[in-house]
Amino acid sequence: MTFELAGIGAAPGIAIATAVVLEPTRMEIPEYGISPAEVEREENRLRLALALAREELLRVREAIPKDAPQDTRLFIDAHLLMLDDPALRERPLRMIREQGRNAAWALHQERERLAEIFQRMEDPYLRAKREDVLQVTDRVLRHLLGAGAPNLAAAERIIVANELSPADTVLLKNGSVLGWVTDFGAATSHSAILARSLGLPAVVGTHLATRLLRSGDQLVVDGDQGTVLVNPDPALLEEYRRAQERRQRRLQLLEEERDLPAVTRDGTAVRLLANIELPEDLEWVQRSSAEGIGLFRSEFLFMNRADSPSEEEQYQAFARVLEGLSGAEVTIRTVDVGADKLLADSDLQLHPGGLNPALGLRGLRLCLRRPDWFRRHLRALLRASALAPVRIMLPMVSTVAEVVQARQMIHQLRQELQAEGHAVARDLPIGIMVEVPAVAMAAHCFTKVADFFSIGTNDLTQYALAVDRGDDDVMALFDPLHVGVLSMIQHTIAAGHAAGIPVTMCGEMAANPRWTPLLLGLGLREFSMFPGAIPEVKASIRRCELKEANALALHALMGDGSLLMEPSDQG
Repeated sequence: MTFELAGIGAAPGIAIATAVVLEPTRMEIPEYGISPAEVEREENRLRLALALAREELLRVREAIPKDAPQDTRLFIDAHLLMLDDPALRERPLRMIREQGRNAAWALHQERERLAEIFQRMEDPYLRAKREDVLQVTDRVLRHLLGAGAPNLAAAERIIVANELSPADTVLLKNGSVLGWVTDFGAATSHSAILARSLGLPAVVGTHLATRLLRSGDQLVVDGDQGTVLVNPDPALLEEYRRAQERRQRRLQLLEEERDLPAVTRDGTAVRLLANIELPEDLEWVQRSSAEGIGLFRSEFLFMNRADSPSEEEQYQAFARVLEGLSGAEVTIRTVDVGADKLLADSDLQLHPGGLNPALGLRGLRLCLRRPDWFRRHLRALLRASALAPVRIMLPMVSTVAEVVQARQMIHQLRQELQAEGHAVARDLPIGIMVEVPAVAMAAHCFTKVADFFSIGTNDLTQYALAVDRGDDDVMALFDPLHVGVLSMIQHTIAAGHAAGIPVTMCGEMAANPRWTPLLLGLGLREFSMFPGAIPEVKASIRRCELKEANALALHALMGDGSLLMEPSDQG
């Protein structure tokens, strides 16, 4: 019987093969008390399980094929760092000692505590790190309980699983796996990012795949549409095979055109920049032909650790990025944490969770509330500014006064550093994220205190439509093409251009090639996105004429969104 499963397209492309369904490993976690004489034994069992999990990950890292993208090794390294973090050991060990509980239960309790913290996070990328917590702790629990890990080495079809860890995803490269489907997961998870870098089509978040599918079913995984077609008839199967061939020809053409300029058919130049999280992302940026970094999410330097990095450690991380780009401009967003984005550093935990995390103490609001901590961060940024062109971007801005206060702090720190003998860039633009609707509508006021704007469409859409973008029940209402959202984008761009300041878009909307003509018609000339999206967006720019783009934008601003829903011609 032919039927279709809907999920989230996590990695683009079409895979056609038979299914191998991995039965989910359900570990029953025992809970029992231990006597004082048994405490040392349980502590040693936990330490041994952590060591075995680490050795297992090291073996996976050694098994990474030489032709695999650098990203694959980085994700394994991230799990190794999490295993080495004292925070993952200390709380379970304390529970063993102080409460007299067994090692597996103590680790399970810490697993649930961390998972809940990440689940409350509003930012989808940060919320997806919950998956890493679960995968790392599950790996340790399997060793504590003697449960085996799923065997992926022999799989030669489309993998169907409850979920996959980055380590599991790496192993897929060794066989003839053509794609994968999971019950859970997000497009921003590490496994999804790895699937994109490995070129494996993937659909996640189907909820039912492991229950409805059987090994041997013929599947069509459409990572572009986020669908899984089960046992299609011959005519439909042939249609997908032709789509596969068209896509392959398309990818070859994009590779040939990688170094061509991002210019419309009528000669308008567009800047294409990359979003990154860590210095290790540089290689991906360089392969994408990005003109610079439009968003360096500096908060990722603070993740998976018990304390905040020192000024020198932050400086070294910024320096690696700046020196690795050979003089290209880098926009560094100051740390965007707080409320729903909790870190282990106690200095950054004010009212954890809040009544409404998305509207709580986060971003610039939190940094200004913790000036000593913020000063250390800004000093590292200012010192790095002497190495290459840098722009500082302030997140979660609501008022002009916040920007003025931050600028005054930066000015004072500049003088302080120069007095200490440190070099600081003379020209250091300070801009803001436009993600609060009131800021978008009053953008003309913010041009007096901001040197540039960067539109964060993810939060702007969420706040404008009163839709929690992490809530499945209302996700159908999350629509960046809503006329109200588009009007705010257009107003922000127009205000920036009228004042002569650059306007960039760094949200997910900028990475969708179907929407590129619309954004050009709204006046956008700088796009920033994850590096893998740049070739398709560039191709969309090169096909576009501004006259057509302007007409499309006019229709959209009048409320006619139907023209925007047609798929672009992908050749």
